[in-house]
Amino acid sequence: MDSDLTTTPDTDTTSGADTAADTGTTPDALDAPDTDTTSARSRRDVPSVVPGWLRDREAVTGLVRETLHRAFRLSVFHTVRVPLYWLRVAQWSPRGLARGTRAIYDWVTDTRSRAVLRSLAGLSSIGAQEGTAYRNVQEAWRERVRLRLSVTAVAALVLSAAVAVGVMSATTQVRALVALVLVSVLGWAGRPADAAPVVSSAGNAAGTPRLDTALIASALDALGIAALTRGLKEEGLTAVSPIHRDGPGWRVDLDLPRGVPAGDVIERRDRLAAGLRRPLACVWPDADPDAHEARLRLWVGDRPLSKAKPKPWPLAQRGTVDLFAPFPIGTDPRGRAVTLTLMFASMLVGAVPRMGKTFTLRLFLLAAALDVRAELHVYDLKGGADLRPLGTVAHRFRIGDDTEDLAYLAADIADVKADMARRYKTIRSLPEKICPEGKVTPDLAKQKRFGLHPVVVAIDECQIGFEDPEYGKQIEADITDLVKRGPAVGIIVLLATQRPDAKSIPTGISANAVLRFCLKVMGHTANDLVLGTGAYKAGIRATMFARSDRGTGYLIGEGDEPAIVQTSYVDATTAKTVAARARAARLVAGTLTGYAAALDATPDVDDVPTLLDDLAAVMNASEPKVWSEDLIARLVDLRPATYAGWTPADLGNNAGAYGIRTVQIGRRDSAGRVINRRGLTLPDILAAQTQRGADTSQQTGGDASGSTESDQDKAA
Repeated sequence: MDSDLTTTPDTDTTSGADTAADTGTTPDALDAPDTDTTSARSRRDVPSVVPGWLRDREAVTGLVRETLHRAFRLSVFHTVRVPLYWLRVAQWSPRGLARGTRAIYDWVTDTRSRAVLRSLAGLSSIGAQEGTAYRNVQEAWRERVRLRLSVTAVAALVLSAAVAVGVMSATTQVRALVALVLVSVLGWAGRPADAAPVVSSAGNAAGTPRLDTALIASALDALGIAALTRGLKEEGLTAVSPIHRDGPGWRVDLDLPRGVPAGDVIERRDRLAAGLRRPLACVWPDADPDAHEARLRLWVGDRPLSKAKPKPWPLAQRGTVDLFAPFPIGTDPRGRAVTLTLMFASMLVGAVPRMGKTFTLRLFLLAAALDVRAELHVYDLKGGADLRPLGTVAHRFRIGDDTEDLAYLAADIADVKADMARRYKTIRSLPEKICPEGKVTPDLAKQKRFGLHPVVVAIDECQIGFEDPEYGKQIEADITDLVKRGPAVGIIVLLATQRPDAKSIPTGISANAVLRFCLKVMGHTANDLVLGTGAYKAGIRATMFARSDRGTGYLIGEGDEPAIVQTSYVDATTAKTVAARARAARLVAGTLTGYAAALDATPDVDDVPTLLDDLAAVMNASEPKVWSEDLIARLVDLRPATYAGWTPADLGNNAGAYGIRTVQIGRRDSAGRVINRRGLTLPDILAAQTQRGADTSQQTGGDASGSTESDQDKAA
């Protein structure tokens, strides 16, 4: 593998970029910019005695595997062409026989001495000395010829006898083999000097072309980016690192010409793969925004990621999980394990349909189930069966998007929100000796008396819940509050959607989710809604994934840098096995509760408390405008478990889910001064109630109409 890239220290990238413009390299050589030798040497890191890839078992085994694979393909390529090679040689065997006969004749007759004799005989004047020399040479020539004729005759007799014996005693196979060898030798002896090569060019027999400097430059030039093509001619490329082994593949870090962000190359991953003559699943360009926008990290795998043998999930057969610590979820394209820590974070999962979104969510939930302390609230609003194994361990569980399902969800989320307020009170009440940091710790989570165990709320196709006309606004408001304040007290929210847009992922949720996992999406808007504002511009683009990259996506929030992760594949049978193991562990620990323990109580659909109803209850016509502080005090008196700890900002955010905006309300104090504060008005609340009723009636009417039409179809 070509590693002749001229490199520069990965230090002062600004000066490096400026100098690169002056050097003017060509696309077939990635030259490093001229830098001040003294300063560069002072900044250069001392290289390791043993290269890093030699200490990487995967890199070494990958190199050995690739070398053996290439050698095998070459050997097979030439082996199957041996008959063709023999025919090419055999066509020159008559010429070889003639050459051999002539060589024997020249040797026996000593043609070189005859030439000397002719030269002596041709002298114009021959004296006594020349005559003596001529007779001596002639006598020596005759003696050699007689000797060589005798040797040749004896050799011919012996060879003839040997051939006769061999022909009579040897098998047909041996005679054929001898004939083939003899013809091959004669053919090789008769091969013209200007003849075409006998052996065919292997060409691409060894698989794909070797990754080298010229190939990378030509592939980049073929992307159709005008600024990149112009920059390659004027500036060339700066190689921050040479081509080197990195796991089961090769990696090179490049500085693109100025004005060309790495994201433009990443977006054209398919064209880059075509230029490198690799399958799409082998080529993984990546940006390095911590360096600068033009830094491109290119990793090329030995084999496609989608065809590589998937590594089994380490927790599939044995093991437990501590949600406070990282647990394995898959591997990166280089085959390195990737972990995830769910505690103290909420998470978004987004993708277009059929890319592995629900399987990914199920993987995270199976891991959470293996922590016996975790209380799972699992909702599949899509109505499928992928999350069904979690029902054996979930405290709350529902599949479907019917009215009673959404009412169940709304009531459960309200309960979790009330529990969040209780948790904050509990932490405030704990002495500093027990809770010195003022947050949930693994030790506190173990002690049931505090009720601070991890709670995991997972909703697949969350947009269905948010858009419901009756419960949607309340669900959105409560989930938003849980995403913002829940992680600090051990409440984790996992939301998954196959339609990442502003309605599916409200701004309050998108802006506060710490963990983000995005499989393939179709545009930059969906990309940024899942991965965060500015991700697409920074080159973190889930739009580059192909349909074959199922289960593969960008993970943000777990480490310092975004990571491409191929999640571990856990099929339905394995999921049931893991869930059964988790259930058994919970039975032993005494933490199997709710739905899984057959203790699930269906909430009263007609009695789901909402903020809108509670606001209408604490306001009256005699005081149509009330400050937020006063409203919170009244709400706390009405439902202490739900509204304890609320701030005016919380009230404004939750009321905004119903389309109600806080307004300035002025009041005079005892001194006659006007004091302005934000608050709500009764007309706005009543109007929101009216609108909610209209939306509900419209949906009910539509459903009834649909049912009637369906009944008529059945009757017909």
